[in-house]
Amino acid sequence: MISKDSVAHVAGLAKLAFSEDELQQYTAQLDEILNMVAQLETVDTTDVPVTTQSIHLENVMREDVAQNDTDVKALLSNVPTKKGTLIQVPSIIDKEDD
Repeated sequence: MISKDSVAHVAGLAKLAFSEDELQQYTAQLDEILNMVAQLETVDTTDVPVTTQSIHLENVMREDVAQNDTDVKALLSNVPTKKGTLIQVPSIIDKEDD
């Protein structure tokens, strides 16, 4: 059984402030969670193999193949400024010397 003082102490460490009603509610909820964990600890799992993954996953994605089928003229038709086949963007690095 967890005490209300323990919950208030942990809340203080986490810099959380709870009203008295909230503190009572969280104490009851945390006590219920800890009781469930204690109940799970009583289950005998000696003959249960370790499971790292419950289902076998396969990669169902297609093969990644590079394709050069972009129409450069159509791509550059919506660009405000360009240099040749490159998209020109505003400079974001200050060029002043330190």
